[in-house]
Amino acid sequence: MPARKLYFESIRVGDELPALAKAPVDRVQLSRYAGASGDYNPVHVDELYAKSVGMPSVYAPGMLVMGMLGQLISDWARGGQLRRYNVRFIKMVWPGDTVVCKGRVSDRHGSGGRYFVEIDLWAENQKGELVMKGGSQIQLFYSLEDENRQRSGQSPIVVEVPRESLVVQAPQAATSEAASSPSVPSAPEEEADEDEDSDEPRTGASSKKTAPREKPAAKTASLPAAKKAKK
Repeated sequence: MPARKLYFESIRVGDELPALAKAPVDRVQLSRYAGASGDYNPVHVDELYAKSVGMPSVYAPGMLVMGMLGQLISDWARGGQLRRYNVRFIKMVWPGDTVVCKGRVSDRHGSGGRYFVEIDLWAENQKGELVMKGGSQIQLFYSLEDENRQRSGQSPIVVEVPRESLVVQAPQAATSEAASSPSVPSAPEEEADEDEDSDEPRTGASSKKTAPREKPAAKTASLPAAKKAKK
């Protein structure tokens, strides 16, 4: 009997995906993955080589753990279409480590007969340490009726669903951005880059002397603005 499909109408922001605990990683698995993927990097399969380059032993390829998180998504999103999947490697996984994959619905929205959910993903080892984090976007039918209509060639059920998200983006003072950066390291980095791009032309136009004395990381971005000011 096929597994029950997942539909958009039954999903709520904050829903947690059933955790997926994998068997402890061993060297046989690493060898099998190397053969299946074609990635024969010796740091993953050659113990002597791994130790010669300063590693305590061989370690699991990051793509292996990414595949484990991918299994979590495919098992949960029954009947859904994977639209986006990205991960970030945090910590190495060693032989003997047990990887536990987890996820949570962080966003849902729909318009024009197309419905999407955003999933926050992460993987931990047996110590509870974060080894990988990421996210994915899944497109789903709104309901069983919606699926039957579309598969029969009819138009989809259209329900306008405003975006619902776990991330609260309330307008605050500029100082709140600096206060929030330690707790969420990834998002503020991208926002900081955008802020620097937008602020540098103003500093270059207002004072040529102060622009080179700004943050060292922003020098390359501020130099073109200074040249344009001379012209």
